[in-house]
Amino acid sequence: MKSDQLQEEERKRIESNFYILGMCLPGIGAGLYLLIRLLPAGVLSVFSVPCLFHAVTGLYCPGCGGTRAVQVLFEGKFLLSFFYHPIVPYCAVLYLWFMISHTAERLSGKRLPVGMRYRNLYLYLALGIVVINIAVKDIALTAFHLDFLKLLDNAQHLI
Repeated sequence: MKSDQLQEEERKRIESNFYILGMCLPGIGAGLYLLIRLLPAGVLSVFSVPCLFHAVTGLYCPGCGGTRAVQVLFEGKFLLSFFYHPIVPYCAVLYLWFMISHTAERLSGKRLPVGMRYRNLYLYLALGIVVINIAVKDIALTAFHLDFLKLLDNAQHLI
């Protein structure tokens, strides 16, 4: 019984910390967006480091496509973001669901217990998404010589 109570308190603490972090993310994102917009283009190219894993092995790393996925997600192209790297829209949906449900629960004084609960399952699903994504991209690249990220870059204006 005591162990269950401790686990419940730990879960609530984790959820509270996630909520506080989630409240800070829009401000951090807005600050980064303004910084990127205000910096001259030449300065940004210094931070545009190519993927070392891809440069050395010719294969995609587990994060390849993530930056482009975030960029197109902010442009409102959810499906294209999914194709670049499915973990990005997955995390965006989880973030929105978590923040909206916890805000509703907090505003109702906990009378409306709709807050999304932390589960390790969400992490395991994320890991599975990353593994499947990298497997599909690298198998397509090595076996069929299909470079999905280059195809998406070239077709981006069509989608």
